[in-house]
Amino acid sequence: MALRDDFDPHVEETFDSPHAEYRRMRKECPVAWSSAHGGFFALTRYDDIVAAVTDYDRFITSKINVIPNMSLGKRRPPLGKDPPEHTPFRRALDRTLRGARIAAMEPVLRGHAQRELQRMIDAGQGDMSSDFATIYPAWVEVEWLNLDPGHAPLLAEVARLYNIAWRSENMEAVAETSGKLYDVAAAVVEDRKANPRPVETDPASALLAEETPDGPIPEEYVIATIRQVLVVGLMAPPPLFGAICVHLVRNPDLQDYLRQNPDRIPAAVEEFLRLYSPYRGFARTTTCPVEMHGRVIPEGVPVTMVYASANRDETVFDDPDTFRFDRGNIRQHLAFGRGAHQCAGAGLVRLEMRIFLEELLARTSALALNGELEMTRLPELGPTSTPLRFTPA
Repeated sequence: MALRDDFDPHVEETFDSPHAEYRRMRKECPVAWSSAHGGFFALTRYDDIVAAVTDYDRFITSKINVIPNMSLGKRRPPLGKDPPEHTPFRRALDRTLRGARIAAMEPVLRGHAQRELQRMIDAGQGDMSSDFATIYPAWVEVEWLNLDPGHAPLLAEVARLYNIAWRSENMEAVAETSGKLYDVAAAVVEDRKANPRPVETDPASALLAEETPDGPIPEEYVIATIRQVLVVGLMAPPPLFGAICVHLVRNPDLQDYLRQNPDRIPAAVEEFLRLYSPYRGFARTTTCPVEMHGRVIPEGVPVTMVYASANRDETVFDDPDTFRFDRGNIRQHLAFGRGAHQCAGAGLVRLEMRIFLEELLARTSALALNGELEMTRLPELGPTSTPLRFTPA
């Protein structure tokens, strides 16, 4: 007997509507079903999601790691592999994301943020999501991956086109834009084979030098890993930075408080991550029937972990829709996931966000919306267009 749909992932959304829908789902159908995209379940409660993403035997990521599944049949590490197979990839990336390396990147990343923000502020207006939050993350990728600076505009444009293609589920366009990212990844790997760099500061070199039980990581997987970190690093910031700006526009007192107390920005970053996780959640596939809340998830069925819902679970976060400084359990949020596939670049993302907020607020005295928001769709969450007016400081 066919299951009745508990929710519609294609419904047109506003800035606030997804959170109201997830609140309903947590209460009424914590293990929710949708027949969209071939059929999948969605976990919406915090404890269920944490249990699932740390259960590597019953919930695997090597079949489908995002819904809709537009991977073009490719298993891209590290997300496309399960422990322990994924571990060498993660070990290599972690080596390049330690605290000292991230701290050393701050001056140059701040310079990029200052330049790109000031350009928009001087114009008096601009789109935070489709402009700054596209080019600035491209510069972050350029600096972390040690790419030629000429790649930044290319990455920003490819990210914009990739986002459009993904949202419209245009497989041909997805393949075309994905191919351009593969070209960038292949070129950097080819260069590092001839000119290796220190493994502590260069991801491609670290991946090429890493050993698995069967020998070095195959070159095709090194290229695929670089391509995957490019996508993740470029796709998350537009809805996240846009949502933060909407929150600040709605709360001018918070704007002013952070301008007067910039030391409080790191705490604000953490709460913004909880409130506005840009990925609704990544997916797993069951390896056996799993019973949760009286419902049986059959073997081999995709299950998406709705981190955005977990981060507003009222049983974990008191008054979850409200911005609060210094929640005692703020580090429990799932904006970066949990378990073996927790985001390797969390420290770099926090730096990226802190610099963005420090420079935006220092260079303005007020922010205002300058048009209609355009919202993204599954798997991202938040605005893809956030037009703003800036009042200079």
